[in-house]
Amino acid sequence: MSSNTPTTHSNSPVVIKQADFIESIADSLQYISYYHPKDFVDAMYNAYQREQSAAAKDAIAQILINSRMSAEGKRPLCQDTGIVTTFVKIGMSVQWDKTDMTVQEMVDEGVRRAYTNPDNPLRASIVADPAGVRKNTKDNTPSVVHIDMVAGNQVEVMIAAKGGGSENKSKMAMLNPSDDIAAWVEKTLPTMGAGWCPPGMLGIGIGGTAEKAAVMAKESLMDPVDIHELMARGAQTSEEKLRLDIFERANNLGIGAQGLGGLTTVLDIKIKSAPTHAASKPVVMIPNCAATRHVHFHLDGTGPVELAPPSLSDWPEITREAGENTHRVNLDNITQAEIETWKSGDTLLLNGKMLTGRDAAHKRIQSLLDSGEGLPEGVDFKGKFIYYVGPVDPVREEVVGPAGPTTATRMDKFTDMMLEKTGLMGMIGKSERGPETVASIKKHKAVYLMAVGGAAYLVSKAIKKARVVAFEDLGMEAIYEFEVQDMPVTVAVDSNGVNAHETGPAIWKVNIANSKAK
Repeated sequence: MSSNTPTTHSNSPVVIKQADFIESIADSLQYISYYHPKDFVDAMYNAYQREQSAAAKDAIAQILINSRMSAEGKRPLCQDTGIVTTFVKIGMSVQWDKTDMTVQEMVDEGVRRAYTNPDNPLRASIVADPAGVRKNTKDNTPSVVHIDMVAGNQVEVMIAAKGGGSENKSKMAMLNPSDDIAAWVEKTLPTMGAGWCPPGMLGIGIGGTAEKAAVMAKESLMDPVDIHELMARGAQTSEEKLRLDIFERANNLGIGAQGLGGLTTVLDIKIKSAPTHAASKPVVMIPNCAATRHVHFHLDGTGPVELAPPSLSDWPEITREAGENTHRVNLDNITQAEIETWKSGDTLLLNGKMLTGRDAAHKRIQSLLDSGEGLPEGVDFKGKFIYYVGPVDPVREEVVGPAGPTTATRMDKFTDMMLEKTGLMGMIGKSERGPETVASIKKHKAVYLMAVGGAAYLVSKAIKKARVVAFEDLGMEAIYEFEVQDMPVTVAVDSNGVNAHETGPAIWKVNIANSKAK
């Protein structure tokens, strides 16, 4: 059998079975769907212990509780089970027992099996014809595969499932050779908002060409969290010095968990570099979210990989406590007067019925309203809350699969329409809202509530009933009605337009600066 640790390189020919490779891809994707890497759990717990911001500490607690629950239940950490990215390094002495499939086709077959596994189905998020109809391929293929031919007689695989919210925040710049990379990161990171679900890692690729820098940035995120070990021994290379510089600058920004303000914005900085043209300095920054999912293994011809399950003792025991600003809310008889008493930063426990909808549903609603046809039968947003979510399909006794929030910013262009024309009272999602949307929320005396990104399995346990009420053809983007019990959320934008994603980081940036000045 093969393992996740390499053996000594040799040039003796080794036959790798196509079936073993495909099985290893499928098994590894199931594995990472519900197991965080231990180094990531340890780093998150360290951040939890250090955190002084109540909102950020609670967000990290939810992420850690969700992580343990997913490990126990073997269900996805996040409803966005990602686009699969695989780095395959094939030894020059490797031979395949069958050659009727390309490496891309073998990876895709493994992806197909993993994402349609009846015991733990994963959400299919890949759409074909991206500039046109954007039709879901139904099995999360094709994946993104990078292939290198290297010395030796093994196949090395690094595989990750990357969520769209974090991937969408990737940044690229062609800097001048004399420009300061750390200063660029410090300037750019606040523009990424909270849609990448901090705290997480930043992967940075430097040099080569534009596309080379992007690939290096993505590959760097496959490395384990080790920034504190680096801090303890001290930097020895220019890249290590840059990692420490960026790490300090990023956390001094005070962005904090989920962008609510706090001490930890990034858990680690990863860098890969390559020689570049004398006139160029390409830099790409790609964030990994709080649902960091990756694994690294080798195949040596002795069988498929065996990935040992982690021990549940690897997870800390954490419980959440209701603070003094926590309110239990009944959505079935909510009043305008009641929501106007909520203040930005308050914690709510939601009970009752809500509707769901995200990108495709909003686009279709807009078309129906513009045409005069109106909303479909059974869909009435008046006095209701909408949850931006695309859940995983349920299994066994589940009411719904993992159902964490999607990035609310993508719905900004529809928000004024929804508040103006449908009577919608409030919205639930993750990350910040844009200034025009905040103004619209204030104008309509509505509210925006934030659920924790990366806590999808935990959130799903608060959903007691679920049914599709419209747009069933949209799959996970259909409109559902959820009935929830004590679903935890934070008031991110209150009815007066006070925005926690602005006030929180601003306060904590000052707090951090003051503490360092003492």
